[in-house]
Amino acid sequence: MNNLGTAIVTGASSGIGAATARHLADAGFRVVLGARRLDRLTELADSIGGVPLSLDVTDPSSVESFVAAAGPCRVLVNNAGGALGLAPVAESDEDHWRWMWETNVLGTLRLTKAFLPGLIDSGDGHIVTITSIAATEVYDNGAGYTSAKHAQSALHRTLRGELLGQPVRVTEVLPGMVETEFSLVRFDGDAARASSVYEGIEPLTADDVAEVVTFAVTRPAHVNLDQIVMKPRAQASATRAFRG
Repeated sequence: MNNLGTAIVTGASSGIGAATARHLADAGFRVVLGARRLDRLTELADSIGGVPLSLDVTDPSSVESFVAAAGPCRVLVNNAGGALGLAPVAESDEDHWRWMWETNVLGTLRLTKAFLPGLIDSGDGHIVTITSIAATEVYDNGAGYTSAKHAQSALHRTLRGELLGQPVRVTEVLPGMVETEFSLVRFDGDAARASSVYEGIEPLTADDVAEVVTFAVTRPAHVNLDQIVMKPRAQASATRAFRG
């Protein structure tokens, strides 16, 4: 199939990124997958006819090598990101903050800058950035992550105006609770603490988000879905949810 052009997905070795790669391949895109865990990427890429490439968005040289190997694309999905720790500002870890800003903000900046000329040249480019409801809300003990996501969202929304008149669409997807490896990473591999985040609630799945991304990039070229906020039915905000 692969008749819709090339789509690049960062953070594609698991969770939302992996699901998005599968859905975009099913929709007819040639998918280039980027992440640090090349073994996982290769297995997934083989199953969908995609191209696995090593990528660490916090490392400019890794980004440069990735961009050179990937070539131009029509769709860029900035999905790489994450959180570390859950501490109050008074006890915050600067290394955690540094990693979150490097991954969520500067990683998105690096990939977007690198692929933007090709996206414009494609005549129908599309940049999708996966942020979070943490890009519009704050919550206790989460300042490192929420500040990074606010900045990532500001970067992305600024593009919307800067690209007016260019053949590039810009979509931000802001998920609420999604059960992936996100919490496991945040809590440094503590599986019990990670699973407690979703206790008593049916969260979104990675496939739920991937379906929305695929829907957005397959609309007619004149249709831009600017922001898509999605949460489980039982979640009203970052701090308010019903747990049965």
